[in-house]
Amino acid sequence: MSMLFSIKCVIIIFMKVICTNRKAYHDYHIEETLEAGIALSGTEVKSLREGRANLKDSFAKIKNGEVFLVNAHISPYSYGNIFNHEPKRDRKLLLHKREINKLTGKVNERGYTLVPLSMYFNKQNRAKVELALVKGKTLYDKRESIKRKDEKRLAEREIRIK
Repeated sequence: MSMLFSIKCVIIIFMKVICTNRKAYHDYHIEETLEAGIALSGTEVKSLREGRANLKDSFAKIKNGEVFLVNAHISPYSYGNIFNHEPKRDRKLLLHKREINKLTGKVNERGYTLVPLSMYFNKQNRAKVELALVKGKTLYDKRESIKRKDEKRLAEREIRIK
């Protein structure tokens, strides 16, 4: 656990996180993650630099051998004009062919979905999306994870008090 935490800390230092999909961690079992580039227009990049994006209820879909980010909301650029972008358009994700083939095989299996976990700028200032191959949690699993989180919080509180 501490090794994973230290790796996440190192990654966060080199990137500027725009937005995260916290609900995905609650609703899904995360099986595998990967980084994908995203094809954006100029006003979309400017809006992302302002931090105006939302990944809630978004997912990735594979069409004709290409991966698209669907239902991700990037607000229109505040200083834009009539050539501003559409906020909820489908955006192409940039992946290698072998990665797309691997994801296609997994998604065709029953129960797997592609969900974006976060959107960020990497150290070269390129917009990236962290995609995850996920399986949905049942109501029982959600209750169990909430219970575990509460127990952990209580244990930490007891340690702090002593």
